[in-house]
Amino acid sequence: MTGKHLNLILCGAGPAADAVVLIRLAQEQSWTVTVTATQAALSFIDTAELERLSGNPVRTDYGVAPGTERQVRPVNALIIAPATYNTINKLALGIADTYVLTSVAEIVGRRVPTVIVPFVNAALAARRPFVSAVESLRQEGIAVVLGQASSWLPHQPGTGHSQQTRFPWEAALKHLD
Repeated sequence: MTGKHLNLILCGAGPAADAVVLIRLAQEQSWTVTVTATQAALSFIDTAELERLSGNPVRTDYGVAPGTERQVRPVNALIIAPATYNTINKLALGIADTYVLTSVAEIVGRRVPTVIVPFVNAALAARRPFVSAVESLRQEGIAVVLGQASSWLPHQPGTGHSQQTRFPWEAALKHLD
């Protein structure tokens, strides 16, 4: 298989419902896309729509449906968006206790260009574990789209729903360039 292949990791946060935005933008830039979702993300996304649009099944665990051959594609880029507080902290600490975290840890370890776009509130983002996690991930060469330079800041507690439509899907792709 030739071309650019993007793996999109969706976490359980409101903007995950709008992941079609990123898939369409990526396809316009000649990316093929596969989606991997955390268990928490499943309540936010329309799995059938994401599979239709991407042309690939949404992965959530290690299993493969009976009678289906596991298809492994080389990944040219990884975007984790919306990334939650838990996912960011676990990834920075090297915790791989789920299919998603194990997959991400391996892809990052192969030095595949990776972009993380957090969706956290300001109270969580102010915690030292989160600040340390973001610093650690950046030191590892991962682009974390957060802060004044990126114009994407944590939202105030209790306002996540109203901030969902502002989620910077475009910024994730720009950071891959």
